[in-house]
Amino acid sequence: MQFDPEYMPYPSRRACVYAKKGMVAAQHGLAAQAGLSMLQQGGNAVDAAVAAAAALTVLEPTSNGIGGDAFALVWSGGQLHGLNASGPAPKGFSRQALQRLGLDRIPRDGVVPVTVPGTPAAWVALSRRFGRLPLTTVLSPAIRYAEEGFAVSANVAYLWRRAFARYRHECHGPEFTPWFKTFAPQGRAPHAGETVRLPDHARTLKVIAETEGAAFYRGELAERIDGFMREHGGFLRKEDLETYRPEWVTPISIEYRGYRVWELPPNGHGLVALLALNILKGFDLGDVRESVEAYHKQIEALKLAYADGKRVIADPACMRVSVEELLSEEYAAERRRLIGKEALVPEPGRLARGGTVYLAAADAEGNMVSYIQSNYMGFGSGIVIPDTGIALHNRGHNFTLEPGHPNALAPGKRPYHTIIPGFLTRGERPVGPFGVMGAFMQPQGHVQVVVNTIDFGLSPQAALDAPRWQWLEGKQVALERGVAEHLELALARRGHEVVGPLKPGSFGFGQIIWRTDDGVLIGGTEPRTDSGIAAW
Repeated sequence: MQFDPEYMPYPSRRACVYAKKGMVAAQHGLAAQAGLSMLQQGGNAVDAAVAAAAALTVLEPTSNGIGGDAFALVWSGGQLHGLNASGPAPKGFSRQALQRLGLDRIPRDGVVPVTVPGTPAAWVALSRRFGRLPLTTVLSPAIRYAEEGFAVSANVAYLWRRAFARYRHECHGPEFTPWFKTFAPQGRAPHAGETVRLPDHARTLKVIAETEGAAFYRGELAERIDGFMREHGGFLRKEDLETYRPEWVTPISIEYRGYRVWELPPNGHGLVALLALNILKGFDLGDVRESVEAYHKQIEALKLAYADGKRVIADPACMRVSVEELLSEEYAAERRRLIGKEALVPEPGRLARGGTVYLAAADAEGNMVSYIQSNYMGFGSGIVIPDTGIALHNRGHNFTLEPGHPNALAPGKRPYHTIIPGFLTRGERPVGPFGVMGAFMQPQGHVQVVVNTIDFGLSPQAALDAPRWQWLEGKQVALERGVAEHLELALARRGHEVVGPLKPGSFGFGQIIWRTDDGVLIGGTEPRTDSGIAAW
């Protein structure tokens, strides 16, 4: 990487972190420390990533949980490996089943939108293939935080309070009672700095560790999930859990100005980031990041990429166009020709908000991990299996009921998925993992991190500190505080509809770890939340 480590063009809480032996960058500082403790016990970057991920289900239940999905990119043995641990729709979950319930849409909350959780299977798959330490050791920090308690951080307290207010207002059925019992036993959300203990989480994490996930997919936890879903009219069954396996996949990539940017293939929407970057590489964005030309071209390329992504991304078995065709130079040139001086109106409708955690890990041996897991939309479905701490996600909400659409709901099918890890290489060498979580902000964050890094030479921390933009729909774009007023006015003159400020967290939270040619690790962490880097 070519950047000036002393160049900090944006206000920042932190400078880059440098280390030789290992590094973990996570959305919560205690989770990063949990990962570092694995490295210090002789584990590798994969052990560190899984430890941090498990700890985040305890420390930040507002964004992820044991009952969510996960994806990972792992650099090991001189190559990049991809893991898709997203779950399919249960066998009983269909358009016809919804009609029998009197539903003409897939709800956001409750038992209906719950698909098979992949997160525990991701931990096991990563640990078995690449890890060095037993899962009982790797999950021990998470278990300890759950048993002994942890002090709630400021951003988590804010998200917890917001979720509690919504659930209290909207989620009144008996199926939601376990959520309130687990996450609001005092009739409120915890305050920042308050100690919270999650003993149900601890017991569940112990049995997952001891059985290497078997209890969750084939044993006592699977039976509890099955029983609760039957009682309350959900579709997920033990049989769906028993047949689930995460999938090792081949990552996809494009060349971008001498680097190669990597994402996972669909059903995730990392393809959107690659489509946008493939368009952008045909433009000269100039030397100044804060120019209307740079902003305009990025926004327009992203809009065109999303128009394609929303049209085609689905379970790979149901896609009607190949990734290779979409990422061809010819198609990128065709789409690039549509970008002029004025803002375009692309096809997709309004995009949703999400809840996700992202982390990156690296060790002295050269292993590097880009990892992301989520329950979607904060706590997910609002469904918690009693006495287990298992908060189930609501990824089924991402299916469409439009007949004939590639992402139309069908039993056993994986939905369009929003969580995406990223990775950067140059030649045959890894540069490192990066990610920006936040539902439909994620490809937009990936594009901005890559452009900040490669086009404008920003360090990892500066690349994350830089003010962000987010395309919403049509010509609407939101600009983060810190974007210069003259840019807002210039974009408006080009036809962009600049909307008012979004809620905190709407522009995503990211982490970056780059490795230099001489093996030094350089990390940047998100200034917009309670994140941290642990290194040695």
